[in-house]
Amino acid sequence: MSDEWYDDDDELAEEILTLEAFFDERTMSVHLVENNPPRAKRGEPGNWELVDLSERLLTYEELDVLGEAILETAQNDRKSFIEIEEHGAAVVQLRNMRIAIARRPFADKMEISAIRPIVKLCLQDYNLNSKLMNRLETRAEGILISGSPGSGKSTFAAALAEFYSSKGNVVKTLEQPRDLQVEEAIVQYSPLDGSMEKAADILLLVRPDYVVYDELRKNSDFQAYSDLRSAGVGMVGVVHAGSAIDALQRLILGGRVELGQVPSTVDTVVHIEDGNVSKVSSLSLKVKLPTGMSSSQRDLARPVVEVRNFDEGVLEYEMFSFGGEKVVVPVRGVAAPMLRGERIARGRPGESVPVSVSYSKKKVTLVAGRKYAKQRIEVFADDLYLLTTVIGRNGESAIRIKTRQGKSIVDAMEEGAKITAKVAE
Repeated sequence: MSDEWYDDDDELAEEILTLEAFFDERTMSVHLVENNPPRAKRGEPGNWELVDLSERLLTYEELDVLGEAILETAQNDRKSFIEIEEHGAAVVQLRNMRIAIARRPFADKMEISAIRPIVKLCLQDYNLNSKLMNRLETRAEGILISGSPGSGKSTFAAALAEFYSSKGNVVKTLEQPRDLQVEEAIVQYSPLDGSMEKAADILLLVRPDYVVYDELRKNSDFQAYSDLRSAGVGMVGVVHAGSAIDALQRLILGGRVELGQVPSTVDTVVHIEDGNVSKVSSLSLKVKLPTGMSSSQRDLARPVVEVRNFDEGVLEYEMFSFGGEKVVVPVRGVAAPMLRGERIARGRPGESVPVSVSYSKKKVTLVAGRKYAKQRIEVFADDLYLLTTVIGRNGESAIRIKTRQGKSIVDAMEEGAKITAKVAE
């Protein structure tokens, strides 16, 4: 639909009763606000712009008529439904459009926002590596999909739901509102009598293999997710968060999930940015002395939730109780031990190696990750070559601080140089 169409105000007045009039193939959402021109987000997740569709200002009367028409259509169309209807607010699923209607006293102006998915993907479209695909298919049963609003979380969740369904699993969804675009074999549930917990109780009787929960916001959402997971149901939860660790912090906020139960509730976090998988984290529970505590404090050993970069196996965060509080502590990369017989991808000559560097009174430790185990890497301070070292089986290399190489790294770090590395030719 061309922008010129909206220049004719008479036609706009006639077509305002049809929301489709505001959409074209690139329109993600339409925002109609009293005393404002009609606006639309056009583009795709992570790459869109808000554009005016006309200079003409919308009136309350026009929006009121449109709102009533939307509600009436939803009541009479068996493929549409009203999710929420309160004094001053309503949420409607009109076929494949999610529509929010706000009016006084809930809002100071009449507003209608309509969101329509323009992207539907299958899991293969994300080009995930075989290691992650294997985990999603065989091991991951407590998954969180995190990301900021509009990043593409729900699109990935729908693709994952259809992937599990294609593998012969019974898949259901819990949504409010129900707007995931999934195949006919997947039944979409909403709150029962206003309660997600009641809906979860019914779902247990249906015996699903996987449940996609879109979205986790309130305490009751996290509790229902945890209860279903504890009952042995594979869970996929969608949560608004700026990073994977933020999603986990929301999980333990206010005792939503006990710290010791976190890895059995969530074992994998997939973070989405601009419609793509940007990072994957894995969780495990160990009884140990938290990183950074002295070995002389062995009596302080406790259950610790380890959060690792899934691709590299590098420890990034530890979650544990300290002084009666739950703490999340960033850890400078510590590689996971290699399992017997485990095969990992090898770095190619010249490939950039992500390294983290730390030092103590006795040694300098370079952590590159298990991918580079038993490989020679060249280390640089900014663009200045420092040394060549071999990465051990545990994904790291230890260099005595009194050696020339050790001193060169420490001096460079203290001068503020950036330490980088690459696989030796």
